[in-house]
Order: sequence, then structure tokens, then C-alpha cells
Amino acid sequence: MRIVSLLPATTDIVAELGLAADLVGRTHECDWPPEAVAEVPVVTTAEFSADDMTSREISDAVGGAAHAGSSLYGLDTQALAALAPEVILTQDLCAVCAVSYSSVSRDVRVLEADTRVLSLEPRTLHDVLDCLVTVGTLLGVRERAERRRQDLRARLATVERLTAGRPRPRVVAIEWLDPLWPAGHWVPEQVTCAGGTPLLAAPGEHTEPMEWSAVRAARPDVVLVLPCGFSPDRTVRERSLLTELPGWDELPAVRTDAVWILDGPAYFNRPGPRVVRGAEVLAHVLHSVEAGAPVTAGEAVRLSAVEG
Repeated sequence: MRIVSLLPATTDIVAELGLAADLVGRTHECDWPPEAVAEVPVVTTAEFSADDMTSREISDAVGGAAHAGSSLYGLDTQALAALAPEVILTQDLCAVCAVSYSSVSRDVRVLEADTRVLSLEPRTLHDVLDCLVTVGTLLGVRERAERRRQDLRARLATVERLTAGRPRPRVVAIEWLDPLWPAGHWVPEQVTCAGGTPLLAAPGEHTEPMEWSAVRAARPDVVLVLPCGFSPDRTVRERSLLTELPGWDELPAVRTDAVWILDGPAYFNRPGPRVVRGAEVLAHVLHSVEAGAPVTAGEAVRLSAVEG
């Protein structure tokens, strides 16, 4: 089956289902697994280069705030038509982070092909895992998808078991630095699964910008910094957006060296199967518990370790 994935998370899902060889097109941000996607043609373009832009400049460029306004993606319809996909996987969750379902549907109508478009809109951890079965059913591997979902649920259950009965630190997860934005959707559930108490966002919530005063008032024991689309190295470049805020040094999390920079795109921002690894990473961060493979510095690093 000829598959085009217009969302990094759905590329992850296709690979998880063992169908990466069927990918004929992807976005410019689909980067996992690297050995499987490197040679897959790219059918999207970035509307602008964010590499040298600040968080505020990026936010302004997409309409004033992350997760609202115009998209960072443009779709190359000629390249898409040439690939003649049988299935296109997209989303309708975030207007910024990927090509929207409405845009794809409009462009597909002009293609001279019988193309099926599947849009995903997961908001919770349960939804994310169910997307494996939704995609697997469309691609003809439902039983395989159900087995993979069961395996992933088992890993989450292991995280819960290993962190059960421990003190539950109060956690603020930050998904954008300027404006300051709490991580919602499935991230609060990842925190809860790993033995923490999420603050400032509820499970499944599509969050909005918050004032710094809300973080100060919450007095978190742990701060997770996982900006959407930013690698840890990219996040480090803008750490002063947090560390220079008034009262930063007064936060309990700062006083106890419990501010962590995490790999947001890999394990927290994208609604794909690697959110399970995100919960395992948080078990290490919150409780020094190893669930699954040992956590590396590329997955989680204390802010103090990169300051200077």
C-alpha cells in the first residue's frame, strides 16, 4: 500500500506497525525511525525557517501563539500527485504543527486518484494508543496493531507499578517558552502514570498561554521543559527565558535542582507510540526509577547541568 504521512506521529505509527517500507511520502519533520525514513520523499515545506528565530518570533509568525493560527507546513501538491498515494495520514488537532485535514481534503479532491484520507485527533494517552488500531485497521494489519497497543499498555502499567506508593511531586510541564504555555493533552497523564501530580493542565486539555505568576503560585516541586518541536539543544539556547523570570530562584523545583530539559518532539509533543517512552523517562526524572532502557542525557538532563 502506498502511504503518505503528513504528521511525524503517524510516521512513527506506520513504523511501529512494521509498514515503513510502504511509505512513499512524508513531512520534512518526520525523523523517526531515521533509517526507515531517510530516503522517503518529502512532500511538505516549512513556511519559514525557525532555526534562527526566538520562541516569541515563531509564535508571532504563526498568528500570535503556538497551537493556533497558521500552519508551519506547506503541502507540495504536485509532488503529492506524482506519488499517487492510496492512503494519506494527517491530523485535525493542531493548526500549526501539521497540515490540517481540511487542507489535505481540499488538495486530494483535485488528484486523479482514489486516495483515502485518515485524520487523527487524539487528546489523551488512551486516544494515542487507540490510534495504532485505527491506522492498523485501515492498513490491513488490525491484529498486529492490537498486539502493539497491548504491549504499549503493558509498559505503561509497569511504570505505574514501579512508581506506586511513592511521594507524588507536584509537576509543571512547559510546552512553549514565550509566551509561556503549559503542556496539556496526554502530558498530564504521562506525569500521573510516572508518579507525579500534574499542575496547570488537565488530561486531554487543549491549553492556552499562562502568566508566569501562575507557575510561581503553583510552587512546583519539578519543572519539565519540553517545548513543542524543539530539541533539547534548541531548548538550552533559550533557557534564559525561564531563568531570568522574577522569582525563578524561589521555586521549590529550582531550589532542589529539579528542573529538567526533555526531548519534547521525541516523547511528549507528538501523539505517537513513543509517548510511552516519555512516561518511562518521567519515572526516572521523578523517582530515579528505571522502566525500560536506561534514560540517556539526550532524553532528559537537569537544567543545572547545561547552565554556565
